[in-house]
Amino acid sequence: MFLITLSEKEILDIVEPIMDSCLEGSNEDDHEKHTKYFTDRMKNIVTPENLKIQLSQKPRAFFTKRKFLNIFRRDKSIGVVWKQYTSNSSDELMNQAIFVEVNRKILIDHCIIC
Repeated sequence: MFLITLSEKEILDIVEPIMDSCLEGSNEDDHEKHTKYFTDRMKNIVTPENLKIQLSQKPRAFFTKRKFLNIFRRDKSIGVVWKQYTSNSSDELMNQAIFVEVNRKILIDHCIIC
């Protein structure tokens, strides 16, 4: 995996737009945009119905700013952790995603915000 050989800045230049798309898709109730950079495994989990359930919680929170915290290099993946904020709380959440290379594309294979 070429991603693990890159500098922190080079990795962030690749994964930040991917995470932007994921969170914007969630904020916009746009399943296609939300899952655009998901692996097939993740797309099988986050179906349109599943995303609708995730977004149905009241009050509805929207993802706002995030702050990069750390990168974890693995043999076949990169873990990235951000401090994540939402529109309905001042709580600091953790946004953790695992990025993998599939057919020369960088995709999200795991993501949780808690």
